[in-house]
Amino acid sequence: MASRWPLPETMESLQILERVKNKFGDRVLETSEKKPDPFVVVDPKAIVEIGKFMNEDPELAMDCLSNETGVDYKDRIEVVYHLFSYSKRHGAVLKVKLPRDNPSIATLEGVWKSANWMEREIFDLIGVNFEGHSDMRRILMPEDWIGHPQRKDFVEPAEYHGISTVRESPIIRLDTKKK
Repeated sequence: MASRWPLPETMESLQILERVKNKFGDRVLETSEKKPDPFVVVDPKAIVEIGKFMNEDPELAMDCLSNETGVDYKDRIEVVYHLFSYSKRHGAVLKVKLPRDNPSIATLEGVWKSANWMEREIFDLIGVNFEGHSDMRRILMPEDWIGHPQRKDFVEPAEYHGISTVRESPIIRLDTKKK
């Protein structure tokens, strides 16, 4: 069945990333063409400029930051941005690599409002500080919680305000019942 409306011209992810690479040159540090999600690693200092370009460029029109997450790789922290254009029906992935000690990067909430809560979650669970964020405080853990629970080096305290954080293992309990 034919559509009554013309479909938008969709760019492939690699075409989008090539456009970013051509515009920003050496600020694109790495490119991965692996399917299903090719990506570029960009200079953390250029993330706002690159984000604005991808949002405002009429051929890219990346009007949606659909997902932003933090990943701990033991030797570094990465922030991953999944971008999408509703009008063009295409998407792309950007990554930045940050040092484990005091990971910090500029916020993208001025480009995409959806960055607000996602960056708070990354701050809370991984410990990335988003410079210029309008409300950089914990969103999942209590305000006085010490540490960032999704870091590989996180050690959970035995208790929090007198309440034990130790949980019985259901595996051990099941093994005990089998005997």
